[in-house]
Amino acid sequence: VQLQASGGGLVQAGGSLRLSCAVSGPTLSRRLMGWFRQSPGKEREFVATMRRSGGSALYADSVKGRFTISTDNTKNTVFLQMNGLKPEDTAVYYCAADSGSTIWSEAKTTTRYVYWGQGTLVTVSS
Repeated sequence: VQLQASGGGLVQAGGSLRLSCAVSGPTLSRRLMGWFRQSPGKEREFVATMRRSGGSALYADSVKGRFTISTDNTKNTVFLQMNGLKPEDTAVYYCAADSGSTIWSEAKTTTRYVYWGQGTLVTVSS
């Protein structure tokens, strides 16, 4: 599985960005497709995830109500719509996928994701 993230950039606080993640390789419907982020000096943290087949999504408390994850399986793409951006959202954002065997209660766990994209930088100015 190969992942290619794009869509990052510089935006003012309160603005919006949409990140995209192009997915290639074996397309398991149960596979989790997630977004994570990492700020300088901090550990990589969970942002959002959902199964490739769609359905329910999970969000970090810090982004709930502002970010929306979605998939377009016809285009093999995962999106992260980010609204109401804050300076603390500044980070490198990574898309990731698991092996297809992660149970839902572990879906926020970084180590369950085995495939990672290269990251895209989001900078939110105040």
